[in-house]
Amino acid sequence: MDKKYTKEFEPGFTPLTVCEEASRCLLCLDAPCSKACPAGTNPDKFIRSVRFRNFKGAAETVRENNALGAICARVCPTEKYCQKGCSRSGIDRPIDIGRIQRYVTDFESSAKMDILKAGKANGKSVALVGSGPAALQAAVSFRTIGYAVDVYEKEKVLGGMLRLIPEYRLPDAIVDEEIKRIEKLGVKFHTGCLVGKDVSVADLKAKHDAVVLAPGYSYGKMLPMFEGNKYVVSAVDFLREVKAKKGDVKVPSNVLVVGGGDVAMDVVSTLKLLGVPHVTDVVYEQFSEFKASKKELEGAQKLGVTIMDGFVPAHVEGNVVSFAHRVIKSEVKVEAELIVLAVGQYPDVSGLGVELVKGEVNTGKPYYTNDPKVFVCGDIAHSKYDKTVVGGVRTGKEVALYVNAALGGK
Repeated sequence: MDKKYTKEFEPGFTPLTVCEEASRCLLCLDAPCSKACPAGTNPDKFIRSVRFRNFKGAAETVRENNALGAICARVCPTEKYCQKGCSRSGIDRPIDIGRIQRYVTDFESSAKMDILKAGKANGKSVALVGSGPAALQAAVSFRTIGYAVDVYEKEKVLGGMLRLIPEYRLPDAIVDEEIKRIEKLGVKFHTGCLVGKDVSVADLKAKHDAVVLAPGYSYGKMLPMFEGNKYVVSAVDFLREVKAKKGDVKVPSNVLVVGGGDVAMDVVSTLKLLGVPHVTDVVYEQFSEFKASKKELEGAQKLGVTIMDGFVPAHVEGNVVSFAHRVIKSEVKVEAELIVLAVGQYPDVSGLGVELVKGEVNTGKPYYTNDPKVFVCGDIAHSKYDKTVVGGVRTGKEVALYVNAALGGK
C-alpha cells in the first residue's frame, strides 16, 4: 500500500478552524450558495448551524438533502457551484464550503448519528440498474417515499465510478460507509449481476413497478491511432487498477498522459504520488479553455506535472507520439514507457433496450424512455447538470419524484 496515494491530499478542518471558517459567512438572507448547489444540500443552512456550534443540526441538513454528503464534500468541484455563488467572494475569498461539509459529515460518522429513515411502505418496488452516485441517491429517495428498492450492479463491488476516484481524494472507506447507511435503509444490493445478460430488463419489469437505468460512463474511449498499441492503457482502466490495489502497483519512470479533464488530472496526480519522476500531460485545450476543475489543475501543477496545452496527437509509432499545436505552427515529439489516454468515457447499454444520442437518452421528457415502466438517471439521462457526482445526486433525487408521480404518488 502506497502511503502517499492513500493519504487524503487536502487536510480537514479542526473544531476550531471549522468554526473560524463558518464565522466568515455573511448569513445571506437569500443565499446564492444554496441556489448554486445542484444537489440542494443547503450549504447556507448547515454553515449557519456550524457557526452556532450545532454540529448535529448541520449533519442532519447535509444528510437529509444529500445521501452522498461525505463523498460530495471531498470530490465536488465547489468552485463551479456553491463557492462560485458565495457573496464573500466580493470581499476576499469564498467560504470553503466543501471542507466545512467534510467536517460535518466526519462529525456525523464519529458521533454514530443515524439520520436517514425509510418511509412507510407503499407496497410498490423499483429496480435500479447500476450503483453509481445517481443510483445510490435514487435508492435513498425511493426508500424515503416508501418504495422497496433492489439495486443490480454488474461489478463485484458497489459504487460505480466512485471506485475510480483516487484514494487520496476519496478513500474507499468513505464510499463503504455511505453504502452501509443506504443498505441499513433496507435497500437490497445484487452484485455481479449484469442486467441484459444475467437478468433481463423484461424480468425486472415483471418483478417491479418501475425500472431505472443508471449505467455510468465506465469505459474509456480509445483514439483510432492508439488501437492495439501495447504501450497504451485507458485512464479508466489505470485508475481502476490503482484504486483496487490501494496504490500497490508498478509504474515506470516516464509516463505520457493525453487529455485535460478531471480524469486526466486524477491520472497525472496519481502517477506523481506513486513516485513517477517524469509525468507529461499533453492537452487539446489551451489553458484558457481547460475542462479540468481549477483545484485539480492546481494540484497537478504543485506535484510537478509537465502540462503542454493546445496540442493534438498527429502520429504514433510504438511509444513515441508526435503532436501538432492547434493554433501556432509547432510540433513536439514525446517518448514514454507508458501512454495513458484520458480522452473521455462512454457507457455500455447493450441489452438495456434504450438508444443513446450523444451518450444520452433524450425522449423530450426528463428521465423517461419510450417504455412507460423504464426510466433513466445519471450519466445517460439528458440533463443540464454536469456528469459529476453532485450532478448524479441531483438526477437521482429528481428521477424518484418523476417515477413516483408516474405511479400515482404525490
